[in-house]
Amino acid sequence: MAQLQYHVVAAERVLDQAQRRVLRGQSVPAHEKVVSIFEPHVDVIVKANGETQFGHKVFLSAGRSSLIFDVVVPRGNPADSSMATTMMKRHVEICGQPPKQAAFDGGFASQSNVAQIKALGVGDVAFSKRRGLEVLEMVKSSRVYRVLRNSRAGVEGVISYLKRAFGLGRCDWRTFSSFRAYVMGSVIAANLVTIALAATG
Repeated sequence: MAQLQYHVVAAERVLDQAQRRVLRGQSVPAHEKVVSIFEPHVDVIVKANGETQFGHKVFLSAGRSSLIFDVVVPRGNPADSSMATTMMKRHVEICGQPPKQAAFDGGFASQSNVAQIKALGVGDVAFSKRRGLEVLEMVKSSRVYRVLRNSRAGVEGVISYLKRAFGLGRCDWRTFSSFRAYVMGSVIAANLVTIALAATG
């Protein structure tokens, strides 16, 4: 009975948003949209190339060892730039101290993020795309910027590895908590393999 009631309510919401968008020409906010009756937890994620994708964003922190030491799966579709300071604060909490240097994807770049992250005690903060930032605002030299930018590119390899070898590219587990558990399971498995390879290599 509860499942039937859920589908009735979901169908009513779908009809309402269709009327608002198609008949009234209104824009329906992302958090009000029903994008899947069967997977109600999914969020609308718009990629830079204009293709709309559905699911959840996953934010990862990794070190030079390629071990992933933090994972955040937020609800909604937060801008990357809004998560930079949050991720660094979590790093400080997890590790007990800030790193000397940090590198981020270009989407995290902003003037305020540089200031806030450096205020946490991080010496050099590099973004792969500068987005109006001067190199010396972020780091102590152009050489340091290149090194950090290249190390961040290495993290892309870790993400590719998670997708290719541990199924992180697609999750078909239902409910948000299951999705999050799937992500965590993939990360733990990848870390264990990384540790094992380092121990035997």
